[in-house]
Amino acid sequence: MYSRTVWWALVADLVCVVAFAAGGKSAHDESSTWWVIARIAWPFALACLLGWAYVARRGWDPRQVRPAGIAVLAATYVLGMVLRLISGRGIAIGFLIVAIIFLSLTMLGWRLVAGWVTRRRAAA
Repeated sequence: MYSRTVWWALVADLVCVVAFAAGGKSAHDESSTWWVIARIAWPFALACLLGWAYVARRGWDPRQVRPAGIAVLAATYVLGMVLRLISGRGIAIGFLIVAIIFLSLTMLGWRLVAGWVTRRRAAA
């Protein structure tokens, strides 16, 4: 069973996905409601959860950048794009580029910062 800090890591990944969707919505449709964010986010959120299931099955610590963070990121990006296509939404080249950059920076970024903080506390 995962500890409370691991569950916060799942929340952090899902926040990254929602932030990605919210940023996309605000860049293209400022008049729309929260429903648009949910419509953008759901394929990536589901893919993120599938990535987490894979990481759990392998017994990896999902708070680590490697291999867990990379696996969750890859699942979120690749499966999220596939689910987006299957649901009838498009994926322009610009969207592909922005998505991988944003999701990489946020999903791996929080893990790098958390690891750095943990190492600093351990050294103190």
